[in-house]
Amino acid sequence: MSRTSRTRRRILSAVPAAVLLALLPSTAHAYPNPGQVTGTVTVHDPTMLRKPDGRYLLYGTGGGIAYRTSTDRIAFGGGSQAFSTRPGWWTQYGTTEAWAPDISYQGGRYLMYYAVSTFGSNRSAIGLATSGTGLPGSWSDAGVVYTSSASSDFNAIDPNLFVDDDGTWWLSFGSWWTGLKMIQLNPSTGKQLSGNSTRYPLASRPTGSKAVEAPYIVKRNGYYYLFASYDTCCAGTSSTYKVKVGRATSVTGPYRDRNGVSMMLGGGTPVLESHGRYIGPGGQSILHDTDGDLIVYHYYDGQDNGTAKLGVNLLNWSSGWPVAY
Repeated sequence: MSRTSRTRRRILSAVPAAVLLALLPSTAHAYPNPGQVTGTVTVHDPTMLRKPDGRYLLYGTGGGIAYRTSTDRIAFGGGSQAFSTRPGWWTQYGTTEAWAPDISYQGGRYLMYYAVSTFGSNRSAIGLATSGTGLPGSWSDAGVVYTSSASSDFNAIDPNLFVDDDGTWWLSFGSWWTGLKMIQLNPSTGKQLSGNSTRYPLASRPTGSKAVEAPYIVKRNGYYYLFASYDTCCAGTSSTYKVKVGRATSVTGPYRDRNGVSMMLGGGTPVLESHGRYIGPGGQSILHDTDGDLIVYHYYDGQDNGTAKLGVNLLNWSSGWPVAY
């Protein structure tokens, strides 16, 4: 994050919550530009984690899961991949590439959930890998976690692990079809909890476009917040992706936006939308860092032929809703 962004954070931290609530974006020009990043910043669906030594690990869609790294959250390098040898079972889903990883550190090891599919298909699978270091080449394949098929009314992609205060593990996932879903996991295996086959609905768009995907859940100030990406991804400067959020008092919902509209009925309070050269922000994840919460996402650069690039902004929660700045 640039010095300007850090200064802006200090200023906004002193703004009353009622004022910040009024600042929630209603038009595209109200959205902040991404914080400064340099180097190897071409990425899709980024997930980022900070190691105890201060090093940032960032993974994203592509190949054997694309890797980037930084020591200051500004200059990124990389080029290697999580898997030096890609698991053979991926080919059962028509591809040798993986999508939308989700990295976390749990119980002394690094976990990475990810999706294997082809664009527009719901014949998909969520996989799991584990590592002692989180570094590329160190990941061990733990196999399939959850699947969907052509006859399913959901899509097993875009996974996100959420561990609740009581130690309960949940995996949210999905896109299009009937929307975002959640299952409970066994912390010992990282896979679905035996005896609980419930697939909980989180968000849907029952009329019009079905485009809602990339769930990410955090808990702040007694509420669970569900971030999701809406509309068209992966179309360069024609992308209409945007990030919205709802909150709930239970991890399984119902999630509602600032106006009280259920996310099962297409609701969602805007967090990021296209503005200026920054087109189609989405594929987001949230990282709690030393200076606050970050929203990490990709956007398409309207001044660079629609290249997908890394976006990073801080979030302010003082209004009860996340405001990017």
